[in-house]
Amino acid sequence: MIDLNNESGEDVDEKRLVQLATFALEQLRIHPQAELSILLVDETTMADYHERFMDLPGPTDVLSFPMDELRPPSDDDEPPLGLLGDVVLCPTVTAAQASENNRSPEAEADYLLVHGLLHLLGFDHAEPDEKRIMFGLNDQIIAAWDASRT
Repeated sequence: MIDLNNESGEDVDEKRLVQLATFALEQLRIHPQAELSILLVDETTMADYHERFMDLPGPTDVLSFPMDELRPPSDDDEPPLGLLGDVVLCPTVTAAQASENNRSPEAEADYLLVHGLLHLLGFDHAEPDEKRIMFGLNDQIIAAWDASRT
């Protein structure tokens, strides 16, 4: 179950974000009844979260708050069920940085939503090998999403 709350004050295609999250979770073999919360916030709120939880100043694009520490299953395991956690996106920050990544604001939000989901599932990018795996998987999911929509 995916719950999306838009508290950002921005006009965002909420339906598309929920569809993308559903698609990404299917690609990662997470149980369809696993619970995910997506929260869209303004820059002031994101800056507060960024400072409070990461001890870093200013707003950021995405934050993830895992709950049950679910992980993608191996081929022989059943998809995990539980609380994935929360992905918090700041649409104004994602839109502002989109051109730096050669993406549209919508594509940047898509990319960062998947990025946040991967963090909920235990992926990280602190080390070069972790970064290669996580960003490769992020790119793979986005490419499959884009292909499914054409």
